[in-house]
Amino acid sequence: MILFLQILLIVTSVLLVLLVLLHRGRGGGLSSLFGGGMQSSLSGSSVVEKNLDRLTLFVGAVWVIAIVGIGLLVKLPGA
Repeated sequence: MILFLQILLIVTSVLLVLLVLLHRGRGGGLSSLFGGGMQSSLSGSSVVEKNLDRLTLFVGAVWVIAIVGIGLLVKLPGA
């Protein structure tokens, strides 16, 4: 079980990094240093952005569940 959770944690970690990098920068932070501030800001979000947000939240929730599961299994005596 712990091996499954460790593999799940690795897969969701990589997916989470990729999904966060796919998001469009909205502020004037680091994204504006690389040309992100040159875009015209559109009002509202598209369907693709909403689905990307939902997928990112889902993968993040699975990531948190995998971490909590690994933590609980490591704390068990005899594991």
